[in-house]
Amino acid sequence: MNPHILPIGSLTADQVRKALLAAIAAPSLCNSQPWRFHCTPSVIELHADRSRTIHAADPEHRELVLACGAALLNLRLTIRVTGVHPDVRILPDRTQPDLLATVRPAGPRPATPLDHALVAAIPRRHTNRRPFLPSPVPTPLRSQLRQAAEAERGWLAFLDQPRLAVLQNLVHRAHQAQLADEAFVAEWRQWIGRDGDTRDGVPARTSGPRPEPQDEWVLRDYSAGQAARRVAGKDFEPEPLICVLGSFQDSPAAQLQAGLAMQRVLLTATGGGLSSSFLSQVVEVPTARADLRALLGGGLWPQAVLRIGYGSPVPATPRRPLEDVVTCEPTPAHASHGHG
Repeated sequence: MNPHILPIGSLTADQVRKALLAAIAAPSLCNSQPWRFHCTPSVIELHADRSRTIHAADPEHRELVLACGAALLNLRLTIRVTGVHPDVRILPDRTQPDLLATVRPAGPRPATPLDHALVAAIPRRHTNRRPFLPSPVPTPLRSQLRQAAEAERGWLAFLDQPRLAVLQNLVHRAHQAQLADEAFVAEWRQWIGRDGDTRDGVPARTSGPRPEPQDEWVLRDYSAGQAARRVAGKDFEPEPLICVLGSFQDSPAAQLQAGLAMQRVLLTATGGGLSSSFLSQVVEVPTARADLRALLGGGLWPQAVLRIGYGSPVPATPRRPLEDVVTCEPTPAHASHGHG
């Protein structure tokens, strides 16, 4: 049964429902969907669901917080296109570390054409683990991606060829380190190659082809060995657009803000006809992340490494229903009439 969604502030119940559905469309590590929402008559609370942490890959919950930041951006944008200003407070209560943000519908605020374009991209953004076309991403589009990160107080770095070669080596090194970690492999297999009726994790149908020895960037097999060997000529693109997204600090608040920046980049890419996926190994293995930080100059904190290019449409990964992630606190009037 769906939760009984009620109006919040000036938002109708239907507008609240649409905003929550947009929020849960955000990407997360292995589609773990590590968020919970609590709705009161005046505010939507975003909570971290640490029970859905992938511990071997994300022991400090950094990627979990990043995913919640992406969900927060979708929520904020979808409220904004209703003509309502979403008043967002990040980490509003130090005594509740799992309460990552509150979103309070405030006064009227006209939405911009860019707001509408980004919201339109939310249902079309899917992680694409398949080969991209070898076409380069034009410079104007690259500039839009960088501006998207900066609009959310993040940064996006496009590396030159010498630094890309170093990054590629770091990705390979991190990948091999994870494969040698039995705890990582065991936990990873619990989340990938799922059957068709799963509500979380990565189904085999969305996993992409099985990586092969000649592949230089895409190394993870999300199919758990179920993907068929690809036909000749269907290799991954030799020179994808690889970019590093990050923050200026590495606190939970900075990581949450980086999640907003990451999602704005992904939505901007989708709106520009681009596909995207993640190269997460290098930010999950501490030594590799430290080396990547040094490669960037030492003053910046890498939070995600993105692969961006022109890809074919891919199916969406499934999502848990709202009743699994949303609780609602009724108004006194609704409670007295037996609604919940």
